[in-house]
This record gives sequence, C-alpha cells and structure tokens, in this order.
Amino acid sequence: MARVKRQAISQELLAPPARAAIFLTVTVRPGGEDVVLDLLGDLAGLTRSVAFRVPEASLSCVAGIGAELWDRMYADGPRPAYLHPFQPLTGEAHTAVSTPGDLLFHLRAERLDLCFELSRLVMGRLADHADVADEVHGFRYFDERDLLGFVDGSENPTGRTAAETVFVGQEDPPFAGGSYVIVQKYLHDLEAWGRLTVEQQELVVGRTKLDNVELSDEVKPPDSHVAANVIEDADGNERRILRDNLPFGQVGTQEFGTYFIGYAADPGVTEQMLRNMFLGNPPPHHDRILDFSTAVTGCLFFAPTADFLDDPDSASLS
Repeated sequence: MARVKRQAISQELLAPPARAAIFLTVTVRPGGEDVVLDLLGDLAGLTRSVAFRVPEASLSCVAGIGAELWDRMYADGPRPAYLHPFQPLTGEAHTAVSTPGDLLFHLRAERLDLCFELSRLVMGRLADHADVADEVHGFRYFDERDLLGFVDGSENPTGRTAAETVFVGQEDPPFAGGSYVIVQKYLHDLEAWGRLTVEQQELVVGRTKLDNVELSDEVKPPDSHVAANVIEDADGNERRILRDNLPFGQVGTQEFGTYFIGYAADPGVTEQMLRNMFLGNPPPHHDRILDFSTAVTGCLFFAPTADFLDDPDSASLS
C-alpha cells in the first residue's frame, strides 16, 4: 500500500508575543555534531518537561541551524535552498556585522524563569561540546514598545498571511514548513536619542510615538525606519517578515538595546530590508535609526520542522 504523505509539523514560530525571551546563539566545537543531533531530537521533550510545570506560561523553543553546522551534520542530505552565512553590509556610515553562530535557541514564555530553566537544560546537554557566543534576556516593555519608546512589530502579518510569510512552501519540498531566521543585537545610544524632540524622533522612525500611527507619505522622510523596511515585489505587492523583537538592558553597564529576530520563508526579503537600512535605497541614504542604534551581532539560521529535528532521516519520507 502506498504511504500517505502527511504535512510536516512546524516549530512554534507563530506563537503570540511573549512577556519574556532568551535568545541564545551557540557555536559548536569540532566533534560535537552528534551531541547536537541528539539534543535537537530531544528538544521538544525537554520543552514539554519544563512547560508542564506552568502550562499557562506558554513556554516554547525554536531551534535554528547555521549554514556551516548544517553542512557538518547533514553532509549526505539536501540543504535548504537559501541557507548561507549572514552576509555583512558596509555602508558609508554604518555596518551590519556578521558574527559566529552555529545554533540559535529562541526561548519564549510569559515567565522568564521557564526560559532560564530550559536554557540551562539545553546548555547542560551541550557541555564541553559547544559555547555560548551571545545570550540576551529580553522582556516586554509596556505596550510592546522598544527602549526608544516606540511600538515595535506593528506591521507583523497575522493569520494565514503570517503562515505564508514565514513557512517555506513547495518551492523547496524537502524543507517545506521550515523557516529562515536572521538575528541582530542592536545597542541604543539613549542619551543621544533623548536629546531629540518627540517630533524629531517620529521623523526618524516614521510613526507617531504616542498612538503608533504611520506618518503620511508627505511627512514621512524617505530615510525613516518605516520607509527603509517597505519591500515590494515586481508587481508592487509588499513582502513581509515576522518580527519577534524584544528590548533588553542593564542599568549597571548602561547597555540598552533591541534584539531583532525576523522569520521569513525567503531570507532575501529580510536581507533586502537590511541593504536598504545600511546601504541606502538609493545609496547612501541609510536608515536614520542607525545613527542611534548599532548592530553588534548578525547571524542567519534555518529553523527546520519539528519532524526534521526529531528524525532527519525519515522526515523527508513522511
């Protein structure tokens, strides 16, 4: 009897915005590939074991794999069509840096303690085989605002559009249901930002600060953050990504920022947004927000389906 092909189960990319998150970027030492494979296969179970304690906190964890580690772990299998290392961008005034990262763990919940416990278990499994390259603990700030005082993620797609935006389809059948994710850690110069008037800040962002309304085209500068992030295809249709950004900060070290994380079925959409921001569209008119926010990390990962993580060999046959 012919085997019935079922739809692969995706990771929980479309979870509602959380109150807390840990963004964990990890590098894997040579020889640690088998340990990573075992962990990824057990990740759903580890998440359930922690989430069970406080089910209403909605703990989830998305795992992403970088291009170099993918080739090390799955050398005999297919490769996601658009997976590659993050490409740095050097503009006249600002640079999008590329930094080390083999694995991304995006842990989110309504309580930070659950994210912390799961991250502790994950890194315990990777002990002596991997190292944390970057760790950021993010938190919801008032009504979904960043530390610049503006609402973040207003234009995120919802419902069916969100799924179409995020998940790879039949254009790459072995990896349908997966998603590409780009992350960047931005540090804000809040002192310089605070010297601007509210009206000046609104022109930088392209939205009103209090009520979060996009400025009209007649008022919104072409180098505003909103204008730089509008991407259209050849037919004039806007192309979107799904952002799950959160702010972070430490008053002792005066480190304040936004952790950008963008999911998309095609990483080229996010990459075009970054080219607009750092190189200008047209050059050299960069996104004005970069005069106050500096990117200090940059990585690209592929988040395969939960089925693939559980059993890479059989996922493509299901």
